[in-house]
Amino acid sequence: MSFLRVLGIEMKELKIITAFISLRCISGSMELMAKLNFIKLKGGMFTRMAVVLGLSALCLSSTSHAEEFTTPKEDRKGMTEEANAQAKLPNVLILGDSISIGYTRQVRKGLEGKANVFRPKANCGDTPRGLAQIDKWLGDKKWHVIHFNWGLWDLCYRHPESKTQGRRDKIKGTLSTPLPEYEKNIEKLVVRLKKTGATLIWASTTFVPEGEAGRVVGDDIKYNAAAARVMKKHGVAINDLHKLSASFAPDMFTKPGDVHYTPKGSAKLAEQVLIKISKILETKK
Repeated sequence: MSFLRVLGIEMKELKIITAFISLRCISGSMELMAKLNFIKLKGGMFTRMAVVLGLSALCLSSTSHAEEFTTPKEDRKGMTEEANAQAKLPNVLILGDSISIGYTRQVRKGLEGKANVFRPKANCGDTPRGLAQIDKWLGDKKWHVIHFNWGLWDLCYRHPESKTQGRRDKIKGTLSTPLPEYEKNIEKLVVRLKKTGATLIWASTTFVPEGEAGRVVGDDIKYNAAAARVMKKHGVAINDLHKLSASFAPDMFTKPGDVHYTPKGSAKLAEQVLIKISKILETKK
């Protein structure tokens, strides 16, 4: 913190800045400037603004992905477990949020000896994150099948002060990705994925139950309809996980009002994913 002292920032002042940054909202920096006029930085107002924005950006870059797109603890092995790849087998890539993380291990086990199943060691979050990370996630492997989804985080309302997992808040929060933007983003992602030469399978976004803290019931249907238009345009097969998950009994969800699934629910999703991917692999023999 020595560079801060050079600028004349004392520890008590740093605590105020840090408290603001914890809200993870750079857009409020100008308001912060008005409240921190008592801080006497060498260089004046512009230096003060640069420090605040710089610290905010540093904080956001180091924590945003870890905190914004949360994955239940019980599902995290799905994104950390290594694939036991065999060079002679076709490569399958699973892209998606914590729902897909929840069924990745079952799919990998079901395709053992038939295909290598990979996924990013991350929650793929919303479409903006997908667009930013897609080249990294695809890497330089030859992909035969890519099973993918984005949606639940796009249709989520979030607020920086929310204490609910993922900062969800459909009352005070802001919609992450408005529907028109989502449809454009999905198309950009499909265009990029098609360049791999892999056979693509779109997994429709799973069911949003009543009582979900940051998601509006029915938005899942709207976002899936937008994605379906893109898939039809580009000739991409659809794995209707929404229809499947909407039929689940309450005991298949981790708790009321939660979009996540028990091991039993994830296993049921994995069964359908396995069927869809296996059919594609059979036709590629």
